[in-house]
Order: sequence, then C-alpha cells, then structure tokens
Amino acid sequence: MDEPITQAPTPAKKKPLDTVVKLALMVLFGSFGLIWGGMYLSRPDRTIPPYSIGSQEGTAVSVHVPPWTSDTEIETLIDRFRKVGQETRNFGPMKIRPTTPEDPVGRYRRMTIFIFTHDAWAEADILHKYLAGEDREVREGFRRALRGLYRLTESEEEGRIGPLVDGPDSAATAAYSRQLFKGPVPAHP
Repeated sequence: MDEPITQAPTPAKKKPLDTVVKLALMVLFGSFGLIWGGMYLSRPDRTIPPYSIGSQEGTAVSVHVPPWTSDTEIETLIDRFRKVGQETRNFGPMKIRPTTPEDPVGRYRRMTIFIFTHDAWAEADILHKYLAGEDREVREGFRRALRGLYRLTESEEEGRIGPLVDGPDSAATAAYSRQLFKGPVPAHP
C-alpha cells in the first residue's frame, strides 16, 4: 500500500519585535556603551600607583599611597612628578594646588612632595608640626615614616626612596633609603 505523504509541520513565523521593544533595547545597550566609553576615557593613569593628597602647606605637599605600594611603584610616581616638573611645571592635573601662587614667574616654582604609605603621616597637623620643627618626636617619626620624596626648586630637583637619613647615603642605608636623582632642571618661561 501506498503510504500517505505527510508534510512536516511548518514552524510558525516569528513575530517581529515591536517598535517600542526595539527602542528600549537600543536605549539599554546604548546606555551600557556610553557608560563603558566614559569609564574608559576617564580612567585614572594606570602607570602610576593610586595616590591622594593628604595635606599641603606652602610649598610642602604630603601624599598618601596604599600600604602595599612597592618601592618600584613609588619610584614610578616620583618619576612622573619629575616628568611634570621638567616639562610643564603644572601639577594641577595631579591634584596639587599651586605652591607659589603669588609668584609671577610660575605657580609651581618650588615644592617638596613627601610620600607616605600610612595616611596619618600625611595629615595637615602632622605636616604643620614637621615644618614648624618644634616637636622633635614628630620630626623624627616623619622622617622615618617617609617612603619617597620629590623636591623641586627653580633650578634643581631631587628624588629619593625611603626615609630621610642624616648624612650622606652609604652602603648601610642603601637597603632602605637611596637617592634616585639630583641635578639641574631645564629653565621654564
């Protein structure tokens, strides 16, 4: 006998998406695209460790970096300060207020940046006590707690890793404190 030929059932045609649904999906994915693009364009500089300005008094600036920041990362941050000091002397984008605002020659002619991994040493009252030099314990503790230093004058700059030690660098202090650079900087208009 001949078997009847049966046709496979035809799938129902998919109904196209409603215009409102299409619009909602475009808004959803467009929003994610805008958020991602904004985050990408405004991302912090990943070549230097994260830091925050703890306090600033006159030409002295205290900076705080996370406790796990290595000496190599602190050296990278000091190198960035050096680059800015040599090229533009505009530390505003690095969140540092002008250190010589009344100077007609430049707003950042002189500065000393102290880098700490413990945020208490970067506080305004500690920086003030250190600069005043009246409290010997604070002064010595400040110098021991220091993890890095960048100093800029009209004509010279200096970069150091580790605490400030009395006297010249030696083999005994090289393990924890050393000078990275010291020398003249190019003149700026």
